[in-house]
Amino acid sequence: MAIVKWDPWQEIEDMFDRYTHAVGWPRKFRQAGELVPSPDWSPRVDIAETPQAFTLKAEIPSVEKDDVKITIEGGMVTLSGERRQEKEEKDKTFHRIERFYGSFSRSFSLPDNIDAAAAKATFKDGVLTLDIPKTEAAKPKGIEVKVA
Repeated sequence: MAIVKWDPWQEIEDMFDRYTHAVGWPRKFRQAGELVPSPDWSPRVDIAETPQAFTLKAEIPSVEKDDVKITIEGGMVTLSGERRQEKEEKDKTFHRIERFYGSFSRSFSLPDNIDAAAAKATFKDGVLTLDIPKTEAAKPKGIEVKVA
């Protein structure tokens, strides 16, 4: 086992990074010694379950429905896409840009009892809703054991 020097400031920074991730603030990375927002972003997602289906709702404002791709494969549902930045206008000066642009991808595991072929997606007012119906769950078989 190697001996590693303890750096209390690194530990505080790691704790702050975990906190900002937990509350949903954008991730940070170091560039020339200072923290800078990373260019990637991810939409917020709610997943609900009813006896008939799973419903996934993702907030993706300012994204065209043609720029979103949904795949369901191997028990995983993946939402991916891109939010494109507005074209720069010569007569416009931006004083602050806080929205994130670029590609995003979110993946979630699902149980085996889904019918991926029957999934339906709708997109309205910047919210993508994906309904994935359930299939009949395999019922366990009872085996009678005779004791002789």
